[in-house]
Amino acid sequence: MFESFIAGAGLLFDPSKVAIIFAYISAGLFLGMFVGALPGFTTLMAMAILLPISFFLEPLFGIPFLIGIYKGGIFGGSIPAILISMPGTGAAVATTFDGPPLTKKGQGRKALEMALFSSVAGDTTSDIITIILIGPIAAVALLMGPPELAAVLFMALIVISGTSSGVFVKGLLMLAVGLLLGLIGQDELSALTRFSFGLPELESRIPLLPMLIGLFALPEIFVNIEKKVSQFVDASDLQIRGDRLTWPEFKRCIRTIARSTAIGTSIGMIPGVGQVVAAFMGYAAAKNASDHPETFGEGEIEGIAAAESANNAVNGPTLVPLLTLGIPGDNLTVILVGAFIAHEMRPGPQLMEQQGPMVFAILISMIVANLLFLIIGYFSIPFFAKVVTIRKSLLLPLTLVFAFAGTWVFRAQPFDLGVLVFFGAVGYIAKKLHFDVTPLAMGFILGPTMEYSFGQTVILAQQDFLGYVVLERPFAAGIMLATPLVAYLMWRRSARLRAEYGAE
Repeated sequence: MFESFIAGAGLLFDPSKVAIIFAYISAGLFLGMFVGALPGFTTLMAMAILLPISFFLEPLFGIPFLIGIYKGGIFGGSIPAILISMPGTGAAVATTFDGPPLTKKGQGRKALEMALFSSVAGDTTSDIITIILIGPIAAVALLMGPPELAAVLFMALIVISGTSSGVFVKGLLMLAVGLLLGLIGQDELSALTRFSFGLPELESRIPLLPMLIGLFALPEIFVNIEKKVSQFVDASDLQIRGDRLTWPEFKRCIRTIARSTAIGTSIGMIPGVGQVVAAFMGYAAAKNASDHPETFGEGEIEGIAAAESANNAVNGPTLVPLLTLGIPGDNLTVILVGAFIAHEMRPGPQLMEQQGPMVFAILISMIVANLLFLIIGYFSIPFFAKVVTIRKSLLLPLTLVFAFAGTWVFRAQPFDLGVLVFFGAVGYIAKKLHFDVTPLAMGFILGPTMEYSFGQTVILAQQDFLGYVVLERPFAAGIMLATPLVAYLMWRRSARLRAEYGAE
């Protein structure tokens, strides 16, 4: 693996390409921060709409571009959260506890700079841990056969359904729909076409790009169109003033940042949990460990550091299950799956073995992105703070045009536009009924791989499936036995949350 790391560094810092790579990363960071700073415009939507751009680039340009959007968007959500108590992303909700009180005290700039520095610190540390762990985990993944892979994927889908927002049963229902949609097209084992309904366009499966844009981008656009306000906030309500963050203030928060980084890194490796949970856990841990917990929620700079370092520390580790097992860590990495597949880099146990240098080059680019992130963020905070005043009537039509244009330029197929509209409607209806579409997308992406692995297991078992799995594949049998227990625990969790916070 060390040889692959050195080769990956050579690919990334190739003198003929390094300037272009840095330019695409910077563009992704800028676009991510721009969209993240807009309340109601999610990072997920930005990645889905801009995904087609990466298809026309080399993998070493296109994927770091999307990673830049990912990183920039998570931080960008903290800007309106701090200034106007309107989180640009779900990951920034915990930042609203102390951000607005600091702004009211005239310390808005200090709060924004703490958000930036703690985000970069947490993100960089977790990326380094990701690079260190990815090799050993990939080596273990290579030892897994079809029975183990099928069992792990099935449990992962259950966990993703249980940790998605909403009721657990709703998550399972959306998962089932995604698995059924994944059956459409040619079966890899028998080479027979299923459920194509006579449409030749469906023989090679439902196209992934228009499906992702439809599910994740169009519903957000439609929901924002429904809102009556013409702009996000009046410019007269927005003020950025106060002293800059000092070294003693940052030094006081280093222990909190380290704690939240550890929390975020651990959570990032668990599929389906994500930044929101990490931010709340990091904030709660900081408050419990503080000598002055009563100041949290009243304008405590340490609260900003705790939430932002935790939610950004999730970014790197989410790629661990994605690259080693093919399991997206959260809904944002679902978009990255589309990029990897388009570049013929299908995530899974074989990826590190087949294209190790390219994978390490992409992982190292994440650390480079953090350094660029620090520079761009520091000098552009005043600009992004003004982004929240842009009129929605200008942005929404342009975003809708980009969604359709991105779908069209990929293959120039009218059928893809139909798929986009269909899944846009599905995503919008699901959103209105409080269904999370992430399990649907995960089921669609992982279902064929799970089916193929299960089919291989049946062939290997030679008509004695139970005996083969129990006696010769105890690890797979253990996972299969644990899955019902996991499903029960997820159901209990969902029922408890409904009892505490309401039906939805």
